[in-house]
Amino acid sequence: MPKSVLEAIKLGVWNFEPQEAADDQFDAADAMPGTKEKIRILTERLQRGLPLWHDGDRDDVDAPAPLEKPFPHYSPK
Repeated sequence: MPKSVLEAIKLGVWNFEPQEAADDQFDAADAMPGTKEKIRILTERLQRGLPLWHDGDRDDVDAPAPLEKPFPHYSPK
């Protein structure tokens, strides 16, 4: 069984779906839709075998999506 969409494509498995993952298993993206940053985040999710979409992802160009918790990897200086 492939671990990611990219592996599935290489193997010719066209009906592959990533395993379900709870929103707390990966970070939401604050990048605006259509930006290089958002595409980079989606690419990383594909490579890691995660779902493309997170309920907390920013889906509007006017304001960031509300996050229930701050980014765990961010520490202000």
